[in-house]
Amino acid sequence: MGEIREPLRELIECGLPQALEVMGERWSFMILRASFNGLKHFEEFLSELGIARNILSNRLAKLVEHGILKREPCEDDRRKIEYRLTDKGFDLLPAMLALRQWGQKHGAEMVTEDPVLVDQRDRLPIGPVSILAHDGRILNHQDLWLVKRTDLGKRTDGSFATAGTALRHGDVVDLESAKRAAAG
Repeated sequence: MGEIREPLRELIECGLPQALEVMGERWSFMILRASFNGLKHFEEFLSELGIARNILSNRLAKLVEHGILKREPCEDDRRKIEYRLTDKGFDLLPAMLALRQWGQKHGAEMVTEDPVLVDQRDRLPIGPVSILAHDGRILNHQDLWLVKRTDLGKRTDGSFATAGTALRHGDVVDLESAKRAAAG
């Protein structure tokens, strides 16, 4: 992945250890998945997940502390509390989907998804979570490089690249063309 490597001993310099500190355990992911599925109440999490009460309480508190979930009083009964995803929590959706797809592909047991996750407009299954370049090209591990921040945009021939238009919500990427372009 380039001529330089990440300083692997310096955990503070990388977002992965910080993410694992918050999410790096099974129940946190299961609670997050349940939240994406619309669960909001402590008792719902408890019965649907089959998790011990003390573990659930601990994990919910940690997710709230880190801003992934927020505690709010229920609209219909202010004495009850709801746990709702924050924007920070919704930002974990691609990671959750990537892990889910990886598990379906490489898990020890064959998983037949039912219900199937589809896009709302066409009701067809979502594609694989991909790594996209700034201009929408699909990248694989061979396309990834590490460079110093001061060398952003500097090509190997010394010329400089300019960033293309970033993709936005709802933009359409021609996956077949992107795959062909990535293959060379």
